[in-house]
Amino acid sequence: MRLFVAINLPAAERRRIHRATARLRDGDVPVRWVGFEQYHLTMRFLGEVGRDELEVVENAVRMTAEMNTAFDARLAGCGAFPTIRSPSVIWLGVDPSPHLRSLKQDLERALSDSGLERDTRAFHPHLTLGRVSESGRAGAFRGFGDAAAAVDYEGTFRVRSLDLMRSTLGPEGSRYSVVSSSKLAGR
Repeated sequence: MRLFVAINLPAAERRRIHRATARLRDGDVPVRWVGFEQYHLTMRFLGEVGRDELEVVENAVRMTAEMNTAFDARLAGCGAFPTIRSPSVIWLGVDPSPHLRSLKQDLERALSDSGLERDTRAFHPHLTLGRVSESGRAGAFRGFGDAAAAVDYEGTFRVRSLDLMRSTLGPEGSRYSVVSSSKLAGR
């Protein structure tokens, strides 16, 4: 199974984001836009995980959730990786608050203690809005930075759980489903 650990957003917040970013999708850019029902914050991509490892991963996610209390996450700012002029991923930013960074560190520690290799890349929390298709041509994103800067969206949502997700690849892109959900500790 192709798995990752994520924070899923409430449906109402996903719809608000989708409406606020409509201008980006209306442009003539070679991007495969993510459906709003798929918006999430990836905490850790795991890749292919065998069924024999599933319980170990689920336990690590559950232990991480139990060690952290629910908190508010702030969303704002639109951008792209690696750059807005030559993007491969279009994103909406997530504030890397101390609560979110602590959750990420605890998750990495729990997964590492369970035998998985630690992710050493820098953590840049974001929601993926779209991925540039390979047919992207020179100049296709001229003016896109202005459109991204004009996205008028700020939001806050309560992080209440950490979800182990399955990614299934298909002709229209990836589809995500929740394998298991672990509630964060209450206050």
